[in-house]
Amino acid sequence: MLTRRSLLLGLAALGAAGCSAGGGTTTQVLGDLPTTAPPPDTKLSISIRTTLKQLEASGELGKLPFQVSDWPNIQAGPDVIQAFRARSVDLGANAGIPPIQAQATRLQTKIVAVGERDEPLYTYATKPGSPIKSLGDFKGKKIAFSQGQAQGVVVLRTLKELGLKITDVELIPLTSNQFLTAVQAGQVDVAVLAEPQLTKYLGQYPDARAIEMNSVDLLTVLWAPVEVLNDPAKLAAIKAFIPFWARGTVWSDENPDKWVDAYYVKDQNVSKADGDRIVQSQPPLTFPTSWDRAVQWEQETADLLAEGGFVEKFDVTELFDRRFEKVAAEAVDAKYRSRT
Repeated sequence: MLTRRSLLLGLAALGAAGCSAGGGTTTQVLGDLPTTAPPPDTKLSISIRTTLKQLEASGELGKLPFQVSDWPNIQAGPDVIQAFRARSVDLGANAGIPPIQAQATRLQTKIVAVGERDEPLYTYATKPGSPIKSLGDFKGKKIAFSQGQAQGVVVLRTLKELGLKITDVELIPLTSNQFLTAVQAGQVDVAVLAEPQLTKYLGQYPDARAIEMNSVDLLTVLWAPVEVLNDPAKLAAIKAFIPFWARGTVWSDENPDKWVDAYYVKDQNVSKADGDRIVQSQPPLTFPTSWDRAVQWEQETADLLAEGGFVEKFDVTELFDRRFEKVAAEAVDAKYRSRT
């Protein structure tokens, strides 16, 4: 069972491990964003494989005005944090919760780009034979919970929506890639699943049930260690990269068949049917001209974690480098900008 003590000990261990690896914390001195292109020999390590494949498929990859030394396939928030600490990744893309986790482990990072989705990405799935029929039946049940990932955020937001405290349920600490196995085996009563796992699971277990959620995992962010942003050449390269990221996302939305083939089929080795199912289940990403709503959403998330004893309460405005606020939105057509 997840306890405050076990989680805080885990965070402390992560922070200690990171400091010994040379990650540490770094004070940032903010200045204006560069107005010129980065030196052409500037190198970034970018752990955003979707953007790599989008730029390859759209023919834009060769137009980057800097060098990418590596595109490591590191996606989960805790893994990106460790890669930041090891100085093996300069820029990552995640949901809103990993920057909060990084702050809790004393790693200074900044959010440099924001995308928003206003519809749920996930669905709850019950264990086979469960009596749970609606969200209102969650009280007293075992729920799979990944505190450092987006799937954990939607659980906390669902509990708040239901007027439940963390102590009203039993949160079972797992990583999101363990959720399916746990709910199959009945180790938890309910778990957050996405496509194509959800459809396959329900097909395999007809006595399991899907429970639609209302909670939105609003944010997709690009973020980087403060240490990286203190390097003028890398700062310029990150500014130059953000429009490529935003336009790559738009390209995949406008070319779903090409995107499924290039990424899901050829790179991720899933079937076209599964790739189609994944793409169809994902609301489009839009880019806000103002980060006010993103900051508010991030603060609500941090407060939920603090109320549960998972992190110390803090002001999330320090996580956002608002010098970059309009860079992504200005790179795309107006219809892909969030309504704020």
